[in-house]
Amino acid sequence: MNTSSSGSSPALRGALAALAATVIWSGNFIVARGVADAVPPATLAFCRWSVAFLALLPFAARSLRREMPTLLAHKGYVAATALLGVTVFNTLIYVAGHTTEALNLSLISTFIPAFILVLARVFLGEALTPARLGGLLAAVCGVVLLITRGQPTLLLSIRPNPGDLWMLLAALLFAGYSILVRRKPRDIGPTALLGASFGLGLALLAPWTALELALGATAHFDLRIVSAILYIGLGASLAAYWLWSYALGSIGPSKAGIIYYSLPLFCGIEASLLLGEPVTWVHFASGGLIIGGIWTATRH
Repeated sequence: MNTSSSGSSPALRGALAALAATVIWSGNFIVARGVADAVPPATLAFCRWSVAFLALLPFAARSLRREMPTLLAHKGYVAATALLGVTVFNTLIYVAGHTTEALNLSLISTFIPAFILVLARVFLGEALTPARLGGLLAAVCGVVLLITRGQPTLLLSIRPNPGDLWMLLAALLFAGYSILVRRKPRDIGPTALLGASFGLGLALLAPWTALELALGATAHFDLRIVSAILYIGLGASLAAYWLWSYALGSIGPSKAGIIYYSLPLFCGIEASLLLGEPVTWVHFASGGLIIGGIWTATRH
């Protein structure tokens, strides 16, 4: 038996899972950009996770019944993953989108892999190797080049606002969620954990949604909005979270976090294909930096 090939297979599958989750999330940013004006933040998040939970429930019901005593024994852990990954993280992104620019959101989202690296070092003891730090720096440069369209001086014109702080908090929370998933108790299955965190996270989100609507927020649904919610519910929530959980278990949060840096690159490709936005030298240069940085940081 070739042990090197069998040993590398799980790592390859984990990297591909992280990449697939990132591709799906890149489409989520494009879809959510147009939905946020029609549906208030908590209501949008509630609709999103309702779709994800209802779609997952037929597949998770048996696991939930079988593992309920185990889930209750680890109720603090399950509640933390539900609160961070479902109730708060995406809702804060939608909140931030109402008070800050897309440029700010994109730039602040690059803190997620850096936060993951730091938390993985503190709580999991993962090493911050020179290759990993060098790859991280190259990927950051590529993301900044792409987002600023080759004009880094645009960073000087950014003015902080409340939305930036909400997005920064969201980035930190998602990093914490990624560390929690990596530290999943071995006696809890991945399907049961997703089902429990989706269901509990949705329940915790319900009072926030009710308060939002009671304070006068309104939602406007049409075929376009419903289609977008189905996409972010089935794709960006159900499929992407399962893929991300698999990647975290296979290659760890640090390497998965570095792969997350490819998100703006995929956003650019999708914007070109779907919205007709032009492809310039910036896309090729930033793509080279991002892909090179990911390769450097994850090859060991």
